Amino acid sequence: MPSGFPLDSVPEAKPEGRLSWLNPANWSTLLLFFIIAASLLGSIFLIYHTVEAERQEREQVQRTSEVLLELRNVSRAAINAETGQRGYFITLDRQYLTPYIMGRESYLPALDRLEKLLEPDSSEKQTKLFNQIKADANAKFAEVEGSVKMISEGELFAAKHGILTDAGQQTMTNLRRHIREMEHIENRLLANAAEQTAATEARVLPMLGGLFLLILSALIFGFNQTSRAVRAEAEAANAAALGQARDRADLLARELNHRVKNIFAVILAIVRMSGRDVPEAKPVIESISERIHALLTAHEVTQGSLNKPLAELETLIETSFAPYRSGDRSYSLDGPSVHLPAKQVTPLGLVLHELTTNAVKYGAWTDGGKVTVSWRVSDGELTLEWREFCPEKCDPGTREGFGSLLMASAARQLQGSIERRFDDNGASIDIVFPIAE
Repeated sequence: MPSGFPLDSVPEAKPEGRLSWLNPANWSTLLLFFIIAASLLGSIFLIYHTVEAERQEREQVQRTSEVLLELRNVSRAAINAETGQRGYFITLDRQYLTPYIMGRESYLPALDRLEKLLEPDSSEKQTKLFNQIKADANAKFAEVEGSVKMISEGELFAAKHGILTDAGQQTMTNLRRHIREMEHIENRLLANAAEQTAATEARVLPMLGGLFLLILSALIFGFNQTSRAVRAEAEAANAAALGQARDRADLLARELNHRVKNIFAVILAIVRMSGRDVPEAKPVIESISERIHALLTAHEVTQGSLNKPLAELETLIETSFAPYRSGDRSYSLDGPSVHLPAKQVTPLGLVLHELTTNAVKYGAWTDGGKVTVSWRVSDGELTLEWREFCPEKCDPGTREGFGSLLMASAARQLQGSIERRFDDNGASIDIVFPIAE
């Protein structure tokens, strides 16, 4: 198992086939599919319904026109027969029988065509009216044919008596009335078909408007989904590129850190080799070596992953104490978690090293005393209090030397202040400098 990935933090793998549809993106895509499908089905239904209504209206117009035409043919044939009858009776000239002959030859075919037009879906009322029209037409032509026969045989008085009676007139009146009723029914059917088509067309615009909004919503939703997918792909690509860049930068940082450590090691070796043949310079050489080692320690504290470019204050203090920890050198640390930028770690690390070595050589740790370090952050400033407590009376001393110059230089680099106080009980050092939140 690679470091940094504990066993209990490894995410449990999820079965893809069973839980993939629980992804909100998949639900959004499925919703988009249903919206588009509903739009297409609605469009198909609207088109079919409109076309069907218009087709039925066209068929009804055609049928009504043909029915009305045949009704007019029957009515015209009866009128022509009556006209020929009267003309022949008045003039006794057979030329006036021509309208009668034409009507007699045309009314039966007209009735046959009318019956065929009504047969598919005629109502009971229409069937009854057709039978009445047929009976009236047959009666009328039978009456006209009888009077024409009597006139041609010279029975003018009998023919006149038949013409002047109300029987023929009543038959003609009934025929006209029945034809008008049939025309009224057909016109009403045509009007109903037109109303149905108009109602369908009236629904077209709202339905088209609704479908337009639905399709527009689907397009907007699809555009948003596509944009999200593109952004997600771009972010994934950027994340991958950023990860690769971090890996390269981390590799370079590690290589640089390794080289810096090598340089410090070489410097330490040079300093120690330079004082090997000069015994009286050994204390100076050791002091220089310790300060170089403190710089190396401060450098190591600042090194970490790229995700943590700051050093922890407590870690810096612990690192300074590490070479001198023992059973008779006690210390305590107290303070919140504080991250220091790299530019403040080096000067503060040198100061902590100086204070630690002074405690070992001259202060509380010379005879089993205690060192306490506490710190706090207030109003953007870090206050670090170093306290040494000697078990017996201490010689305050001045302790002026290179260490004092080093602390003054570090205070300038930290843009703060370092105050030192010495008494019989030990030493008190207050370090104050600004720090970013």
